[in-house]
Amino acid sequence: MKDDTVLQWDKIDLLLAGAIEEDLGRVGDITTDSIIPKEKQGKGIFVVKEKGVIAGIPFVNRLFQLIDANLFLFWDVDEGMFVDKNQHIGQILGTLRSIFYGERIALNLLQRLSGIATLTSHFVQAVKGTRVKINDTRKTTPQLRLLEKYAVRIGGGLNHRSGLYDMVLIKDNHIDASGGISQAIENCLENKEIKKSDVKIVVETRTLDEVRKAIQYPIHRIMLDNMDIQTIREAIKVINHKIEIEVSGNISLESIGEVAKTGVDFISVGALTHSPNALDISLKMVSNK
Repeated sequence: MKDDTVLQWDKIDLLLAGAIEEDLGRVGDITTDSIIPKEKQGKGIFVVKEKGVIAGIPFVNRLFQLIDANLFLFWDVDEGMFVDKNQHIGQILGTLRSIFYGERIALNLLQRLSGIATLTSHFVQAVKGTRVKINDTRKTTPQLRLLEKYAVRIGGGLNHRSGLYDMVLIKDNHIDASGGISQAIENCLENKEIKKSDVKIVVETRTLDEVRKAIQYPIHRIMLDNMDIQTIREAIKVINHKIEIEVSGNISLESIGEVAKTGVDFISVGALTHSPNALDISLKMVSNK
């Protein structure tokens, strides 16, 4: 299993508790409770319907623990493992009612996070053999950023900033609102809070002129936003690898290989978290005789 030391379990528990409340409400599962006897035992078998990378097992374990501490989960795969179509990846044993209570939430988590990990792994493979590292963005589902960025790491990608608080990223709107790129950077560098912090400063650029202006300042990284491949090559010559170079905007699996070969350091891909396909996973219920 890949490292999960950065997981904030206090926040995750609140998220999972909220998901349980959202689905069960104050009344509970009226369908299951009206059909399945209270003490009836059984199991649920997790089956993957397509190839992909599994992510989310720790959260499913915790979810069912919150629902019923007497449930037992057994996994046939490790977190981050590549799985084949129709592969059984694990099972859950215990009171059937409790399994039904968490079924949909568990599948939603596994499908979403495995979809992100799978897509990320495709992008990572697409730049294999180059220096490029794949970054995610803040284009995440509200309240799910912690989990979705975790899934990116499971897929082999890197996390960009976690929020607005841990990195300075001067974007096009900041530049336009400040009256130009030079003014925006100078305002930032003169800020007392920034001066006494060790946060990285990244500047988004749209033109070669903005690139030339930005490299005159002590910043950590230049982001080349929505530039065509020829402009990216020209920008790299201007920067001459004096600072880190990141490319963003309209990056696809079809285009990323050519961009990676230019020699940039990072490519950020919003699609990792804003538009992945969910991995098709089901939970087949089996009742004890």
